[in-house]
Amino acid sequence: MTATKTTPLPEQQMGPAERLLDVVLGSSAHLWHNRPGLDVGGVWKPAKGAKTGTGTPVKPGLFVPAAVELYAKLLEIHALNPDLMAHLASYALIETDWRDLKVACAALMLVQSRHGKPVKDEDGEVAFFDDDYRAIGEAMVLWYQKKSNRMLTPKAVLRIAELLEVPEIAALNRKAGFGDPASKRAPLGRWAKAATKYLQLREKNQPMLQGLVKAGYKQTIKNLARKVGYKPAAPSFFALLGWKQTQAEGGHREVGLENLELVKSERFDGLSEAEICETIVSQRLRYKDAVGRLPSDIGLTPAIMVALLPTLSDRDLRQLTPTLEELGLLMVPEIRERWEQAIAQATDQRGLNIAKNVRSKELKEKLEESADNAAKKAVAAATKEADVHVMFLIDKSGSMSAAIDAAKEALSRMLGGFPLEKLHIAAFDTMGHVLKPKAATRLAVQHMLAPLKGEGGTVHAAGVQALHRDGVRIPADAKLIVIVVGDEAGESGESFGRSFAAVGFRPDAIAFIVAAPGRGNTVRDCAKFLKIPYSEVTVDQFDDPYHVTRVLRAILEAPVAVAAHLPGLVEKVMGTKLLEVI
Repeated sequence: MTATKTTPLPEQQMGPAERLLDVVLGSSAHLWHNRPGLDVGGVWKPAKGAKTGTGTPVKPGLFVPAAVELYAKLLEIHALNPDLMAHLASYALIETDWRDLKVACAALMLVQSRHGKPVKDEDGEVAFFDDDYRAIGEAMVLWYQKKSNRMLTPKAVLRIAELLEVPEIAALNRKAGFGDPASKRAPLGRWAKAATKYLQLREKNQPMLQGLVKAGYKQTIKNLARKVGYKPAAPSFFALLGWKQTQAEGGHREVGLENLELVKSERFDGLSEAEICETIVSQRLRYKDAVGRLPSDIGLTPAIMVALLPTLSDRDLRQLTPTLEELGLLMVPEIRERWEQAIAQATDQRGLNIAKNVRSKELKEKLEESADNAAKKAVAAATKEADVHVMFLIDKSGSMSAAIDAAKEALSRMLGGFPLEKLHIAAFDTMGHVLKPKAATRLAVQHMLAPLKGEGGTVHAAGVQALHRDGVRIPADAKLIVIVVGDEAGESGESFGRSFAAVGFRPDAIAFIVAAPGRGNTVRDCAKFLKIPYSEVTVDQFDDPYHVTRVLRAILEAPVAVAAHLPGLVEKVMGTKLLEVI
């Protein structure tokens, strides 16, 4: 479902590179949350454990401020270059695992105004047709690849409409000219058509529909069908969903009223534990589907959990660690081995949150290890094309006194991902002090950072000089990325820039982690003086366990690409083949 069209970005429009990075670095990884939260200045925070009065309570579901922020940035990209946005949407679906970005991109493509309109000549004849970028949105909804976790689920398809119907998003679309400004209904563009095709394809492919039902999407598919007014071709659609039909008031319904044998998800009441296990194995039931059927007098037992294990993904195993511990199953060698393999495959840092709900110190450490594994994978992927050394300079001056703890937490989540032989760390105020973790782990980084306090003046160059005095040397053929953590107050950018040349360091890029609100210009001006790539993120972006690895890759990939003359993010996006409907 891809077209071969690839186009370079015009020279005068290379500005979108910064916007693309901003989307990747600056936007929340999650738009939807499944638990109660708090709106703290437009940032979602978990309600559990929060102090009273720290924010406005928000219900589980779509967090509107984050959704509006992300969608507005995508609109900026589209307004500057619609072709770039079309490539970004294709890239988001095929090349990333960021589910909410896929939903937001699909929503924009389905509703934007380039939809293949005929262009007429002076005689009123159709000369040609404009590009149909709504077809990109359709293709995103319909894209299918067997066993891929990157295609849109029924929940994602439904969320596209949910996002577009948010009043603030609808207002942005009307302002952009994507809908009737006088209409009270939110512009949905081609969503209903795409969602209908999505359902038709799955109705025609019964095993595909059965798979979605077993995966727990039965109610979601019903909701999607209701929303688009879907009319199935045969009663089997309703039968598979266990969806009893009644005649509509107008008497026009024809399918699914007679001789409909519903496939129900029967409860396990009356069955013994052994019979429940046999049913799970014979029907290959998944965890969510089976747990909802268990009788209260039996509940989830070790034997039932063992029967469900073959259907669990590595991610499921990590998330269910507290349950596996409670049932004593992590004492079983075969299950423990499978669980540890899942820990090694982690691509996000959710293990840090799961660790709070287990009792065993050993399990806590293993879950924290999964966060380190995720960071290591992100660093390895971002630096695989070049020999990269990374220099971290940590501001511990007096102006950082209120922010130093947040900076420590952010650093503990990312520093464990770097190989020690290529990681060079110094803290500075007016003097520099070299820091060396005992191991490439979060625990070792926390131990290393614990003594830091915010006090003294600010001279970034002091950190550079301290590393040189300690014997740090960067190989001539290696790339050096400097990452500064602080508030950017201090000496002039030129003075900071000259300090590198003075000791023989040649940075290829600089990134800045903003750790305090009141900031200066030292790091940005340094990058301008050295004429090297610059990027920045805020320290609170490291609060989201899913976002840490994205931030790491984004910080490293673009500068590495520029330094090593490799395709940068914009080039990668523009090189992605456009999706098309088949």
